[in-house]
Order: sequence, then C-alpha cells, then structure tokens
Amino acid sequence: MTNPPIFRHPTAKMLSSRVFLLLLLLSCSCARRKRPEDKTKCPRVKAIRNFDLEQMMGRWYVIQYYASSEEALAYRCMRAEFTMSPFLADVTMNFTYSFTDDPINELLVGNITWTIPNPAVPSHWTHSEDTYEGIYNTFVLDSDYTSWALLLHCAEKSKVPRYLSSFIMSREPVLGVNVISYLRDKLPRYDIDLSYMFEMAQNDCNATLTDVPPSILANRRQPSLRRHPMKHHH
Repeated sequence: MTNPPIFRHPTAKMLSSRVFLLLLLLSCSCARRKRPEDKTKCPRVKAIRNFDLEQMMGRWYVIQYYASSEEALAYRCMRAEFTMSPFLADVTMNFTYSFTDDPINELLVGNITWTIPNPAVPSHWTHSEDTYEGIYNTFVLDSDYTSWALLLHCAEKSKVPRYLSSFIMSREPVLGVNVISYLRDKLPRYDIDLSYMFEMAQNDCNATLTDVPPSILANRRQPSLRRHPMKHHH
C-alpha cells in the first residue's frame, strides 16, 4: 500500500529562493525589452494604395512619439506643418516643440525636407544630409487626412544600428482612444516597442514661465544646444 504524500509548508529559505527566481525572471524580461536597437536595415513597408499627398499637407499635432534611442520622453508641444514645393517632388515639415525639463518652456523650431524618390509611391520620402548622418526614410503608414495620420521614420548608416521613430498625429490637440489604439496596433510589425511610445503633452504650449527662481535659471540647459526631435544619433 502506497503511503499518502506528505505536504510540507515552505520554509523561509524556500520562499526566499522563489522570490529570488521571480526577480531574476523579471530582470531578464526587462533586459530583453530594453535591448538596444541592433538591426541596421529599415523595415520593409508596404505602400499605401491611392495615397493623396496633397491632402496630407497642413497642420498636425503630434499625439504620441517613439524614438529607438530614448527611454523617456524629452519633448512636449510638438506640432508640425507640412508643405509641398510647387516645382519639385519634395515635402517640407516645419515643426515646433519644447523640452519637458525646460523651466521657462521655450518654444523651439526646426525643419526637414524630404524628396519623393518614386512618384508612383508618394507615401515614401527620403532625406539625405550630413547633419542627418545617412539616409533618412519616412513612410506614411496610414491616414484619413482629415483627423489622424501615422508616420514611421527610419535612418540607416552603414555598420551601425538603424534609428527608428514614429509619430501618431492629429489635426486637433486630442485624439480618440480607439483611434490611438488602432494606430498603435500597426507599429509592432515594424519593431516599434509600444512600451516606449509616449504621449505628447499639448497643453500650456504658448505659456512661458516668468516666476522661475534665478537659481534654477542659472542651471538651465540651453535648448538651442540640444538635439532636436528629428536629429538622431547612433
């Protein structure tokens, strides 16, 4: 006759071992999630059918932002204005933004111009300039033109990891939760880690603080000397 199994309460040593194992698994999981970008080529993107570039032009608010080189959001109040050249096949984006840690909320400006390498694929733009360290590809992944759009940026440079970034944009300062979820679901196939897709604040963007103590202003980092959102580093 087989004796019944004997159940023992876990000892403190056993509990400690289990807790240690759990923490080890969690740390490994976090390490995998925070693994730096190691691919060199941009993801393959399927072109949008019947894309109307002219309807994409105009003013947009950046609602969510991702960059493969950043683990925290450094910017706020990012807004963009897209224009087309009447004579050349190119697109220019003038944008404004401020840094989240700037005590006086100084509004900064920047711009980037892309060419359209293939007129039959107007949703793919490229930029080549020394300050952008290689070929900078931008893809319009989706847009309804009147309320939302999704952009993917990828920069390639030989022998170094690629740089990925993405914008969820809206014609208004806010965008519905369902639409945001719909657009976010499109990004993981392009190796975008959604845990680093940050919300972009669009409130108090025109206010410059005037009651900042001199001691804080003395240690303020000059925004003009810092990297702007479209300038990547490897």
